[in-house]
Amino acid sequence: MIPKRLRNFPIHLTLVVAVIVFVFPVYFAFIGSTWDASLIGRGQMPLTPGPDLIANYTNALTSAQGGRIIGNPVQALLWNSLQMAVAIAVGKIIISILSAYAVAFFRFPLRMFFFAMIFLTLMLPIEVRIAPTYKVMSDLGLINTFAGLTIPLMASATGTLLFRQFFLTIPDEYVEAAKIDGAGPMRFFWSIVLPLSRTNIAALFVILFIYGWNQYLWPLLITTSRDMETIVIGIVKMMGTGEAQTDWNLIMASTVLALLPPVLVVVLMQQWFVRGLVQTEK
Repeated sequence: MIPKRLRNFPIHLTLVVAVIVFVFPVYFAFIGSTWDASLIGRGQMPLTPGPDLIANYTNALTSAQGGRIIGNPVQALLWNSLQMAVAIAVGKIIISILSAYAVAFFRFPLRMFFFAMIFLTLMLPIEVRIAPTYKVMSDLGLINTFAGLTIPLMASATGTLLFRQFFLTIPDEYVEAAKIDGAGPMRFFWSIVLPLSRTNIAALFVILFIYGWNQYLWPLLITTSRDMETIVIGIVKMMGTGEAQTDWNLIMASTVLALLPPVLVVVLMQQWFVRGLVQTEK
């Protein structure tokens, strides 16, 4: 009989290789952020940290100015992205949980029709509806505003679907007990449904925060001022399209800094995230 360690060896080897494949680009970016641009431009960058780590990160955070880069300070870009990601995640959760609560617990005409319409929006990516959405934001005067940057991305059919499926698992006895105690719909929501949904909310927040943080196309269209740029837009503009030497050290330092907030969110909420994905509380 083959020992358990030998039977698990191919699985462990595959996991190790996968980790190396995913982590090496991040490691390469970190190493590049510790050297000067000329060394990287000559293709002579070693795979060990260099002497310019503090200088590059300080430059990226406070001024983001190099040989050819005159960009926004990364600290401002990070703040814009953080506000956008948190607003999108919180807005999506609020809208999704309320709409799912209405569909799951209330009986009204065309209830399933409206739910089907919400579900059908999963088939329409943002690229399909971006032109009419932009027109609406323009007519409302929300171009280059925080509201225009976040509100169109708050509706979430996926969140509504997930919350509805969870709400359907709540025993009917809870509803009956709440009615006997005289609890109205909102009291039942705040006292019963919301506490039961906390792990699902946490898991969805992590997913939606990363979704909002990684947005590129919509912020690119809706923002016209440098003060409204997000970190993703800022890094792309740092790269430019000219033939002059690119300040890869500042770009890589900005990229590493851009990774920190979503990684921090995942690490801090890892336990809640896992519980929300694998457990169903009743």
